[in-house]
Parts: sequence; C-alpha cells; structure tokens
Amino acid sequence: MNEYDRITKAVEFLRLFAPAPPRLAIVLGSGLGAIAEALDGARVPTADVPGWPRSTVEGHAGTLVLSRNGLATLAGRVHLYEGHDAAQVVFPVRTLIAAGARTIVLTNAAGALDPRFAPGQLVVLRDHLNLTGQSPLRGPNDARLGPRFPDLTEPYDASLRALAVRAADRASLGTLEQVVYAGLPGPSYETPAEVRMLRALGADLVGMSTVLETIAAVHMGARVLALSCVSNLAAGLGSRTLTHEEVLEAGRQAGPRLRALLDGVVDELLRS
Repeated sequence: MNEYDRITKAVEFLRLFAPAPPRLAIVLGSGLGAIAEALDGARVPTADVPGWPRSTVEGHAGTLVLSRNGLATLAGRVHLYEGHDAAQVVFPVRTLIAAGARTIVLTNAAGALDPRFAPGQLVVLRDHLNLTGQSPLRGPNDARLGPRFPDLTEPYDASLRALAVRAADRASLGTLEQVVYAGLPGPSYETPAEVRMLRALGADLVGMSTVLETIAAVHMGARVLALSCVSNLAAGLGSRTLTHEEVLEAGRQAGPRLRALLDGVVDELLRS
C-alpha cells in the first residue's frame, strides 16, 4: 500500500467519528496536551487509527479530539528520535489535511538560543532551519499529495502570523516575537558548541519537531502557523541541567496562556 492509500484509509476511519469535517487542525507539543483535555468532541485514540504511528514519549498522550466546529486537536505527535522515519512523523499532519484541514497550527516546546528569551515565553515562528538530515518528501513524489518541488519561501503564513500577533494583543499576552526555529533530530540536547553554531546560523530557538510537519503541510497546499513555548535556556546559557521534566513543566505552566492565544486564533479562523 502506498502512502496516499494509507492516508486515505486513515481519513476514512476518522470520518466514522468526526461530528464535522475538520477545517483547522492543531498539533500540541510537549507538556501542552492538557489543552486538549478541556475540549468537547469525539476523542479518538490515535493507536486505533490505521497507519497512525504510536507516540512513546511522556507528554504526548496519543489522542485526537474532533470537535463539531471543524477543529481537530492532536495531543501526541511523534518524532524522529523515537525511531520513526520522516514519512511516519508527518503522517498525522498529512492525514488531517487530507481529511479537510487546510490550516495547520503547530505548537512545540523549544530551547532558547538567546538569553533574551525567558522560559514560559510564547513566540511565533517566521522561518526554520531543517537540520534533521531528513525530508518527508524524499523518494518518489505522488502528485496527488503535492508538487515535486514545493516552494518554501514562506513556510509560515504571514497572514496567520499577523493573526496570532493580534490574538496575543487581545488576550493581553504581550507582543509575540517572530523567530527562526532550528529543528534537530534529538533526542540528546545540544552541546554548548552546537548552541553557538545554531546562533551563528541565525536561529533563535531549537527543538526536535515541527520542521518536517511544516514541509509536508506546505507540500499539500495547507497554510501553517507555528507557536513555540520557550521551555529552557539551551546548553551553556544557564546553570541548570537540561531535562525533559523541565520541558514538560514549562509547558504546563505556559498552558493557560497558550490556550488563551489558541482560543483567539481558532475563533478568528473558524469565523472566516
């Protein structure tokens, strides 16, 4: 079975549960899954969806919430470092787009490469560096999914970034800085030398997700908005030992603020 057929099979399964076709999809990052717990809708364990890769990381529950207003919210993405290949990492996003979501909101927890960013701060991505060594588009291209050579001049939609900035202002969250995100494969955190390299390359934040999902979404013609919660200062910028527990705790603390931001974004997008 080819990738297009696998995606189609997953979409057909989700249609059995969806109260309405999704128009907008949100992917929740590490420590941010509690946002999905407060949502109304059909709750589908992603382990039940044909072809859907299983998340094995704490803080990624593996639940898809399908709401009546056309919102699909995924708590539990998968990563390269779990042993998944690039096609598996982007399978959830591809499936949600094929099901009808033409706008994708990606969220993540990320390390700050510049000490001017504080843990708990919310920012919006304007560009990225794909340093994973992988691409979800590698191999034969299926034109039913997208073009052979998609344009990534603007991977994160400018109008969506402006919408997020307005939503943050309305929610009294302050000004959202627009940043460059470096995506690495993980799972080890970066060394101080790697942090200096990433800063020299122009990155503001570093993490282990998002870039492959963005590439796949743009390939399929969807618009992408990506929001990061700063979870910690990267290696060499602080005195604390870096741990996944710290990342999860930062996500939990920032959760109410991110929920307020997402509420504003979702309300505007689903009204349009």
